[in-house]
Amino acid sequence: QVQLVESGGGLVQAGGSLRLSCVASGSFLSIAAMGWYRQGPGKERELVATASSGGTTNYLDSVKGRFTISRDNAKNTIYLQMNSLKPEDTAVYYCYAHAANYRGSYANYWGQGTQVTVSS
Repeated sequence: QVQLVESGGGLVQAGGSLRLSCVASGSFLSIAAMGWYRQGPGKERELVATASSGGTTNYLDSVKGRFTISRDNAKNTIYLQMNSLKPEDTAVYYCYAHAANYRGSYANYWGQGTQVTVSS
């Protein structure tokens, strides 16, 4: 089992910045990928950014150039630096991890979510 705890959400004005953090803990063999999803009001959940254990990153087109995902494998932690925030970035941001247990089976795990609100 993997437990994910997010922090860093809040209220910010348009153009501002926030940094989200997510720490993974529990019993697992390895984490192949970690990342962030978000779900805005009345919208479907969408993938914002991912980071593999090898450092490969991917981003939602609408956040490219504004958001940066980074990962500290030694600390089982990922970060999402969000700059130039827009009101449309308002959402609950969820951390996820694609991790293997000690039998080698992979599963997806989710954090509880952290609210990001961008005012215009």
